[in-house]
Amino acid sequence: MLRHTMSYPAAMKAPTKPLGMAEFVTMLATMVSILALSIDAMLPALGQIGTDLGVADANDTQLIVSGMFLGFAAGQIAAGPLSDSFGRKPVIYAGYVIFIAGCIMSMTATVFEVMLAGRVLQGLGAAAPRIVSLALVRDGYEGRAMARIMSIVMAIFILVPAIAPSVGEAVLLVADWRAIFGLLLLMAVIASVWFATRQPETLAVPERRKFSLRNIAGGIREACSFRAAVGYTIASGIIFGAFLGYLSSAQQVFQTVYGTGKLFAIYFGVAALAIGAASIFNSSVVMRLGMRFLTWRALFGVTVISALFLLVVWQFDGVPPLWSFMVWLLVAFFATGILFGNFNALAMEPLGHMAGLGAAFVGSVSTFISLPLGWAIGHWFDNTVVPLIAGFAILGAISLVVMWWTERGADLEI
Repeated sequence: MLRHTMSYPAAMKAPTKPLGMAEFVTMLATMVSILALSIDAMLPALGQIGTDLGVADANDTQLIVSGMFLGFAAGQIAAGPLSDSFGRKPVIYAGYVIFIAGCIMSMTATVFEVMLAGRVLQGLGAAAPRIVSLALVRDGYEGRAMARIMSIVMAIFILVPAIAPSVGEAVLLVADWRAIFGLLLLMAVIASVWFATRQPETLAVPERRKFSLRNIAGGIREACSFRAAVGYTIASGIIFGAFLGYLSSAQQVFQTVYGTGKLFAIYFGVAALAIGAASIFNSSVVMRLGMRFLTWRALFGVTVISALFLLVVWQFDGVPPLWSFMVWLLVAFFATGILFGNFNALAMEPLGHMAGLGAAFVGSVSTFISLPLGWAIGHWFDNTVVPLIAGFAILGAISLVVMWWTERGADLEI
């Protein structure tokens, strides 16, 4: 029988619970949801933005999504270590300031390059509340309880995309795409005020790590010494690459391939609800079944269902009936929803004594891995769903291999 006997540092920080769980989870979900809203509320406007800013190749508008993730990946590298050195709250404040500046830049852009620069800046700023929130969770919880909190936060986080495109569509009914950035700016102000007035600092001064490049490099080397942290981070990045490919090409798949028009937001939202439902399901059973048990089965499920559906897709020249595509999407996304919280918690489990840097390591490495994979899937869009489904099948299989390597010879029960 597998047991939880991994050797973690003796000096692991004891959990220090901040607010009551209900308010803590709701506040964190609001903070991290701004990232999801910044991505998904823009999807209905991609075509309009491309037209207004003179984008020649429709596939290039996907860079509006990728640019956000690029800034997000880079921002995590700084946000995590800085929060370990100066505290969680000052770093989150700085992130919101940068995010708001990016919103203003994109909102006032007249050329595509400035739009992309603003999106990178938004991602850079959004990284602080998103990644430091993981450190806040790790400051207060550990083990399966940490996985439960992360699953609840991720459930709310994933529910945002269910309504985000509809929010974008609603804004476009009364204003142009620039007003969407104004909405994001307003939400950032609200979230930052809530955080400032209610959330206490969870990292005491004596527990902070001295900020230096040597300490950061040493922390990264230490994180890399944990097979679980490295392996689960890589596996997460690989399968998230498939999901990023979906985000980049979803508007084209639904509106170009299937001609859903304004109903795009509804179909997109239904798929997002499957991920949210999976996260809620995971939070209710993970304490009993364990993270590894659920992660293995979800990853195997998304890989197999995608490979089998790919055989069906080829029979329809790459464009199966919309109802069958939605069935695949719902099943695949339910499995993916189980993976999100568990992979993060598994990777963070040995890094409690360096939660900020650990969250930065896990988040930035997984995002940098997913970026080129997601870009490739989106860029290969050919007016069929073959690249998307093949991406989930292939990357799911690779992620399974990485997970097997991670746990080979380990004695685990987490």
